Amino acid sequence: MTVEYSCLSYSDLSKEQLYALLALRQEVFVVEQHCPYLDADGQDQVATHLLGLTEDGQLATYVRLLPTGTSYENHAAIGRVITAPFARGKGLGRALMREAVMQAQQLWPGTPIKLSAQAHLQSYYSSVGFSSIGDIYLEDGIPHIGMVYQA
Repeated sequence: MTVEYSCLSYSDLSKEQLYALLALRQEVFVVEQHCPYLDADGQDQVATHLLGLTEDGQLATYVRLLPTGTSYENHAAIGRVITAPFARGKGLGRALMREAVMQAQQLWPGTPIKLSAQAHLQSYYSSVGFSSIGDIYLEDGIPHIGMVYQA
């Protein structure tokens, strides 16, 4: 399976794209992971949205990129990292993260990038250049760890 990436500001998303990414985030983070939380956190409007679409236009992968000062005072952020259930096991996750890092570096050159990783995915994020910082903590009832990518 191959995907084509689109990196769009909130205002450039079509209604259909916005609906698809919100639906996917709810499907995975709220329903699949049994984690009731407010996904509409007010950050989507300042975010850049990286969508990975299949040849037939299905949303297979997604990441939200946030500028410095939004999630972290001194770091740009990568969040809401998702591979859709139908697209898992096809090697799309690492490609998504490499694309996300590249897009963040283009948007904010020289700025370190931080993410809050689910602790069980620490080795996955390490495999694409992120290093753990700090201790494991609970976020929405799920163990997480901070991780940073230095440009």
